[in-house]
Amino acid sequence: MTAMTPPYPLDHTFTAPIGVDVKGDLWSCVEMPGSAEFFGTGKSVRVVGTVDGIPLTSAFMPTGRGGHMVSISKSLRAKLGKDLGDEVVIRLTERLT
Repeated sequence: MTAMTPPYPLDHTFTAPIGVDVKGDLWSCVEMPGSAEFFGTGKSVRVVGTVDGIPLTSAFMPTGRGGHMVSISKSLRAKLGKDLGDEVVIRLTERLT
């Protein structure tokens, strides 16, 4: 069986807090558990999905510790009514790269 090449559909949901420690600083990102295994790479991966039901097209960036994180911007946090430390539900629906 050959591997699928992007873009292709995904159906993956996870819950995690906003806030990833990067070299002692707390970044406004959400880390995806098991991401390297799920994506099959340690490189950046662009996806389509939702954060608490709000549409998101973004890249999951390498954390530097073998996983991936996605940025949750100030404007998105305002729409969500959430801040650092609050949990969000992320649903991935399509892999673009």
